[in-house]
Formats: sequence, C-alpha cells, structure tokens
Amino acid sequence: MVAAGAGHLGLPARGRAFAQSLRPRQWIKNVLVFAAPLAAGQLWHLPVLVDALVALGCFVAASAGGYLINDARDVERDRAHPSKRRRPIARGDVPLPLAYAAGVVLLAGSVVVPALTGYGNLAICVGVYVTCTTLYSNWLKHEPVVDLALVASGFLLRSMAGGLAADLPLSRWFLIVAAFGSLFMVAGKRYSEIVTLGDDQGTRPSLREYSASYLRFVWSTSAGVVIAAYCLWAFEVADERAGVTSAPWTSLSIAPLVLGLLKYARDVDRGHTGEPEEIVLRDKMLLALGGVWLVLFGLGVLHV
Repeated sequence: MVAAGAGHLGLPARGRAFAQSLRPRQWIKNVLVFAAPLAAGQLWHLPVLVDALVALGCFVAASAGGYLINDARDVERDRAHPSKRRRPIARGDVPLPLAYAAGVVLLAGSVVVPALTGYGNLAICVGVYVTCTTLYSNWLKHEPVVDLALVASGFLLRSMAGGLAADLPLSRWFLIVAAFGSLFMVAGKRYSEIVTLGDDQGTRPSLREYSASYLRFVWSTSAGVVIAAYCLWAFEVADERAGVTSAPWTSLSIAPLVLGLLKYARDVDRGHTGEPEEIVLRDKMLLALGGVWLVLFGLGVLHV
C-alpha cells in the first residue's frame, strides 16, 4: 500500500520528511559513547574528547541508517500502529527505494570511514552494531528474548565505543553496569508497550510472546545487578582512597543512581511508552537526579 499524498510533496517538504525519517530526536542516545571516557576520568582531555566525538558521529550515521531500513521494512505494520503511522516512511512521504539506498550508504560509511582513518577498534564496534541491527531488522526482530538481547547490545556497544576509539581500558564493573543497564531499559520499554497496547498487540508480534510478569522479572533482575555492581565499584574506589583527604563522591553517587532507576521504573510501570531517552527528557525530576549523579560521579573519577 502506498500513501496517496506521497507524490504531492515539494522538494523542501521531501527534504524535511527525509530528515525526520533519520529520527534526529533519538540521536541523543548516542551520547552514551562518552560513558567509557567519563568512567575512566579521561573525557576532559582534548584528544580523548575528539576520539569520543568521532565515535558519536559514527553511531549517529549507523543508527540513522538502521532507522531508515527498519522503517522501510516495517512500513505496513507501522501504518497500523497508533503512533508509528505518523513516521514519514509510513506516511509515504519518503520513497522506499530512497530509504533503502540512504540506509545502506549510512551503515556502510559508519564502518568504512573509521576503518580508513585509524580507528580500527571503533570500526569493529560499529561493525558489530550494524551486524546486530541488520540481524534484528531482517530475521530476529520477532524472536522473543533474542530481540531483547539485540536491542540491549545497541546500548552496550554505544557505551563502549568512546573508550575503544580512545584506546582506553574498559573495567569489568563498567561493562557489567552498561550491559545490565541496557537490558533494564529495553525490558522496561517492552513492558510499557504491553501496558499501552493492551490486547491490541498485532502491531508488535514479539509482544505476544511476552507476559507483563516475565518482563517485570527481566526488568527487576537487571536493575538489581546494575545497583549491586555499581555499589561494589563505588565502595572499591572508596576503599582505595581511604587514606586520601577527599570526600567519598563515588559512594555518594549511589543515592541518585538508585533513585533515578526507581523513578524511571515508576514511569515505565505507568505505561509511559516510548524510547528511553524520551521518557528521561520529559521527566524533570529524573533529569535532576541524573544531573546530581553526573556531578558526584564526575567529582569521584576526577579524584577531587
């Protein structure tokens, strides 16, 4: 089925529709590339910041390309979805051949450019991300559990990318928190979709394979692992600096982290569906807790 008004758009309107189809509002999740340099206390160094910005650009291109191809493949299903039907490709404002071609170019460029400019580890990271998104879009999108793992891997790979670009070591605590934090967000998103769609889950076949209680289990287990791993890391750092005259910033940062997880969980439990970054940005208290955590965490890794 093709949208009736697709051929009546002028060039400027088509350009705006194409830009919208890249989902720039969702690019904010790519700021996770700064997570590893921040955790290592190296983000403030200009060469590391530049490397992280390169990683950001690669993931913006890769995610935008993935969105185009995913929306093109799911165009019919999206047209039956209460909110996704307003996407430009679902409306017919962006031709499917253009969406596919631009998506392939963006995905290929996100891997080839870093590979040719001395960012080999970053190229591998983005390549794994592109592989995962391709598997997700083409074959595994409606495979229960596997789809959770693939979507969560996107958040995990983003959080690793800045460190890999700058050749920084990734600590075991960082990887545990990033991995299970990613699973927490993805399971929460699926749960909120079940709450919102109710019995009308035909637009998301994989949801029929989940129950709300199962997703709550995944969600709560992931949150527990995140909190436990973060606390162990914070107390380990505090012990290492026991003889230093500095405030226990890392230990203090546990409080806003836990409160932030609980606040985010409440939003999801109430059926506030949408991408994780959208939930965060429209909750002022959650933003405030995130800001407090960032300040305390930053002071901790800076050894103040």
